[in-house]
Amino acid sequence: MKRNIKNYFKNINFLYIKGVASVGDEAILRVKSLKTCFFTDEGEVPAVDGVDFYINKGEILGIVGESGCGKSVTSLSIMGLLPKGIGKITDGEIWFKDENIALASEKRMKEIRGNEIAMIFQEPMTSLNPLFTIGNQMIEAIRIHQNISKAEARKRAIDMLKLVGLPRAEEMIDEYPHQLSGGMRQRVMIAMAMVCNPSLLIADEPTTALDVTIQAQILHLMKQLNEQFGTAIMMITHDLGVVAEMCHRVVVMYAGKIIEEGDVQTIFRHPKHPYTIGLIRSVPDIRERKERLYSIPGSVPKPGSIKYGCRFAARCEQAFERCFSENPDLYEVEQGHRARCFLYAKEEHAIHERTVTTS
Repeated sequence: MKRNIKNYFKNINFLYIKGVASVGDEAILRVKSLKTCFFTDEGEVPAVDGVDFYINKGEILGIVGESGCGKSVTSLSIMGLLPKGIGKITDGEIWFKDENIALASEKRMKEIRGNEIAMIFQEPMTSLNPLFTIGNQMIEAIRIHQNISKAEARKRAIDMLKLVGLPRAEEMIDEYPHQLSGGMRQRVMIAMAMVCNPSLLIADEPTTALDVTIQAQILHLMKQLNEQFGTAIMMITHDLGVVAEMCHRVVVMYAGKIIEEGDVQTIFRHPKHPYTIGLIRSVPDIRERKERLYSIPGSVPKPGSIKYGCRFAARCEQAFERCFSENPDLYEVEQGHRARCFLYAKEEHAIHERTVTTS
């Protein structure tokens, strides 16, 4: 028996309903027709293919999808951290405030990274240098972007460590990464990311390697920072529970494309794309006793392997002939809610007709 998705999520207190953060109408980041390719022996392989989305000031945007959907490559493209000679933005624009940073020089990106846009990576132990103390790494990050003394930078680093809830910050600043627990290291990474008060924070699976208790603490901390500083957050995750708790809007990615987008309540209570419906059905429900949990059949296709048709067609229970021969657009199901599926092509036409008639 299929789970009633609407009933399953009816008791969730979505963040934007609670009004935790103040979200502006002005977009701080706009990604337009972004295409990022990797160069292999087999040729040019598109990992991100024609992605469009935006993030408003103070907003938390969730980007979800299975591994291999292009979520992390999108974030690395924004940060200008694609591996040189292997990955490259081949088309599209990335507008941060009033600047297309897709065309920015490496010198300019160094000024932006860590100062105006910061990033938290999935595994903090690989992001922190084991040869230097926490203090040395934080002080360096501060002084690269701000003209202040070492003593002042150290004080600011200690204050930020305290702000993210780390005990004995005055002592911890002189310790090495291996002396801290996983949760503490992730808090240090958040402190380093926030120490220059960036306008945008990109969090790439920030709680994956942490236990459930520490995960809840980290998410609560990020909410507080969003509320206190008004920092926009781009939250990349495969955990739908995190998205429901944290985000205002959701972008669902599959095989390098956005296949559905909308506000968090609409996506969770009224999902339209078969892939989004499958993801939500895959969430375990402790209220139901089942011999086997639901899973979407098949796996994410290899980048560049599907030349024609919907990229989800081979795994879709509702696919028909057109799905295998034509590429669907993002059709507007209702205002602010779009799905890349031919099932809703007529609905967009109906919305357009109603708009024309009204005007």
